[in-house]
Amino acid sequence: MTFIQINLVSIILAYILDLIVGDPYAFPHPVRFIGKLARAVEKVIREYMKSGLMLKIGGGILWFVVVGTTYLAIYGIVKLSSMHLMLYTVVNTLLIYTTLATKCLKDEAVKIHHTLRSGSLEESRKQLSFIVGRDTTQLSQKEIVRATVETVAENTVDGIIAPMLYAFIGGAPLAFMYKAINTLDSMVGYKNEKYKDIGFVSAKIDDVANFIPARITSLLMMLASVPLGLDANSSIKIALRDRKNHKSPNCAYPEGSVAGALGIQLGGTNTYFGEVMYKPTIGDALREIESADILRTNKLMYATSLVALVVFSLGYYFINQIV
Repeated sequence: MTFIQINLVSIILAYILDLIVGDPYAFPHPVRFIGKLARAVEKVIREYMKSGLMLKIGGGILWFVVVGTTYLAIYGIVKLSSMHLMLYTVVNTLLIYTTLATKCLKDEAVKIHHTLRSGSLEESRKQLSFIVGRDTTQLSQKEIVRATVETVAENTVDGIIAPMLYAFIGGAPLAFMYKAINTLDSMVGYKNEKYKDIGFVSAKIDDVANFIPARITSLLMMLASVPLGLDANSSIKIALRDRKNHKSPNCAYPEGSVAGALGIQLGGTNTYFGEVMYKPTIGDALREIESADILRTNKLMYATSLVALVVFSLGYYFINQIV
């Protein structure tokens, strides 16, 4: 087998492994190391750079150090393992597996669904706080469901489709480079007083890295809606109609696709770190949102990931046949 064929096999095996195992809590996930590196570099930058302009420059340094180190480290590991095809297959598979989060995302959403069904609103708010950046302490049941559905929709892009796409393009190193970009955005890419300067570069580059994956995800969700009996036409229609109804240039695409497919309305006002963020709505409220929509969104996420694997694999195979 060639390295191109092995990369294809590795991605398929990584996807299956993620569906079966997910992210074990005791497992030393590589993203944790990326996060620790980011915090260490951020601390140094804040110590020496104080003004807004200097913090923006420092944010650029932060991005290059964290993303560059991540890419080079994974590239080095893959390069060393390539001396033996079997070792390369195992290492490449395990590395790509850690960039995917299908089962983990589903499990976290299901926990919230279960606590809502048991009537524990306080526990539901607590569970939700683990996966969102907004304030969850005062959310109602419907707001908890909406936040969960939005999070699953958004993370279908950066937790599944984007790393998978980048793995097909550039193997484990590029997939990890994307994870470093996305991790930095989730850590410092906020527009509040603390992070608006140091996180400026990370937020902008994350927007660029997700630009194509977000739009591809909308198309894949439309395709995945068909076998699930959801509204495929509304899925793509709402994604296109409401694509600008979000502060992010990308998030409204997957949220719109999910909202259209399920016939619900997402978006609206949220609170982040004590700051109220007024946002327009996404989708049409053809019916009231309910806890079962969490499970429906999970099914759509799984179907979308499978459609993506098939489409990307076929594209990868035929492109490499031509080349």
